[in-house]
Amino acid sequence: MKCAILGPGGIADDQHAPAITAHPSAINWSVLSRSEDRGRAFADRHQLQSPTPVYTSLDSLLADPELEGVIIATPDRFHEEQAIAAARAGKHILLEKPMATSSDACDRMIRACEAHEVVLAMAYHHRWHDGHRKLQHQIGQGLLGRLRHMRVHWTFKAPDGGNWRSHPETGRWWALAANGTHCLDLIRWFFLPTEGEITHVASIISRAKFDSPHDESAVVALQFESGATAEICVSVQFESSPRVEIYGDDGWVRMENTLGRHGAGSIIHNGQSVSFEPRNPFLGELDDWIRAAKEGRSPEVSGEEGRKNVDWLLKAIKASGADRYA
Repeated sequence: MKCAILGPGGIADDQHAPAITAHPSAINWSVLSRSEDRGRAFADRHQLQSPTPVYTSLDSLLADPELEGVIIATPDRFHEEQAIAAARAGKHILLEKPMATSSDACDRMIRACEAHEVVLAMAYHHRWHDGHRKLQHQIGQGLLGRLRHMRVHWTFKAPDGGNWRSHPETGRWWALAANGTHCLDLIRWFFLPTEGEITHVASIISRAKFDSPHDESAVVALQFESGATAEICVSVQFESSPRVEIYGDDGWVRMENTLGRHGAGSIIHNGQSVSFEPRNPFLGELDDWIRAAKEGRSPEVSGEEGRKNVDWLLKAIKASGADRYA
């Protein structure tokens, strides 16, 4: 698949483009950049193979008849327009999270992809962490008995309040968009097969450090149909070690430093180390997208799943009582 990347930012530069290079059926083809100079530097680093590798116009990039798919790695507010344009041009889409900034926008994106018969896959790469995948399967088979609680803690220390996610023009959430959406996806991935859907959400939002219009820290509590519970703590205010914990009637699992752009970390089950193979999760999600497009099937993480994630992000903000976010 000849792939274009929309947005030559950090995640595209150090993860998506190298994953395309490493995949036997993918070609780094072209890039869309607001800055032609930045786009050319990106094209040189990743040896983009299109005769015209750099575009500053989305319409011009999508008009390339050889282009087959796009990876959208731009700010959240741009996702809807770019995904719909790509669908209308017949290009398959791998979309960075969160899917969009409203449920209605997600619906429009899904309808456009269905109408033009293109695959829309969400880039929740933690599902392709080898340790996560093994555990998700084993827990579904009863490794921990009846599930009772899951906790996901993931923070980082922003240098200042200038991140694009802190600005309403480019995003709707900050900590929840950077990390929280991944945490929510992991919880639903582990719990839905046995515990049903989320039925209740409560949350607390802090903006105490940067006075951002968006969430700087968020603590979100969830309850599922079975009565099982979960909690998320994400923040851009302080640094800490990421951790995932899952508790059931027959034991517990703790995952240390498995969250992030890598595929490493450590996993403990009832006090014993769990072995897994560190591998590139971005290559896994890319492979699933390419295979889905070739086989005419739904990807593992579909647009419908992306929409549900956005729905719960919106409900978490609303539940905090901060009406300015709703």
